[in-house]
Amino acid sequence: MSRIAATFAGLKATGRKALIPYMTAGFPFSDVTPELMHAFVDGGADVIELGVPFSDPSADGPVIQKSGDKALAAGIGMVQVLDMVRRFRTRNTSTPVVLMGYANPVERYNQKHQRADGQSAFVVDAAQAGVDGVLIVDYPPEECEEFAAELKSHDMDLIFLLAPTSTPERMQQVAAVASGYVYYVSLKGVTGSGALDTASVEAMLPRIRQYVSVPVGVGFGIRDAATAKTIGRVADAVVIGSKIIQLIDELPRDQVAPVARDFLRDIRTALDS
Repeated sequence: MSRIAATFAGLKATGRKALIPYMTAGFPFSDVTPELMHAFVDGGADVIELGVPFSDPSADGPVIQKSGDKALAAGIGMVQVLDMVRRFRTRNTSTPVVLMGYANPVERYNQKHQRADGQSAFVVDAAQAGVDGVLIVDYPPEECEEFAAELKSHDMDLIFLLAPTSTPERMQQVAAVASGYVYYVSLKGVTGSGALDTASVEAMLPRIRQYVSVPVGVGFGIRDAATAKTIGRVADAVVIGSKIIQLIDELPRDQVAPVARDFLRDIRTALDS
């Protein structure tokens, strides 16, 4: 059982929902990420999504795009991201970490770090760093069977997005290879856009669960404790990203971790109430 699966099993046994915050690695300061990850855990995070900066993030809105641009300008790439996970793991060996990003940084890493044994350098190095799952926005499920198998052989999960426009056929394709959890994008658009229609989320989740047996997390639009609590009634997890990025942007370095921690504590309290 992967660390992600074990986490969700433990939450289910106690009737609780997972809180999954997102951060862009290397934002808002290049050296703050491991500290911020620990603050997330202190705030009640069950899983951490760590965004890998990329120059052309097609699914990300302006808030997360800006954070990625700042991280890239500071020289943050896949090598640095994996090192951040390693540093986090020196103090925390239990909280699952998911890398979220795009195909280009993964493929580029494999090109630059080719292994003689033919294995994917990214998969091997991510596993050794302490990564538990990977969400590659532009990897289609119908072309990911081999990648999913390689991740599983290293106790990592392959996570996919589903959207309001996802067809039953697409849900079946995702169900065939996804593990850990699936991430339901609650809005038609990019991260941070629009207002969350909780009624449509409630209507969609039973449809997804007809095909998908792993837990379902919901994100893209959850910005406060009240919305998180509403979504938590029907989803297995709530994912929060853009709001956290907005909160910590422009803060002095010593305030970044405490502000994020306190925000998540409010969300955690709402989910558990």
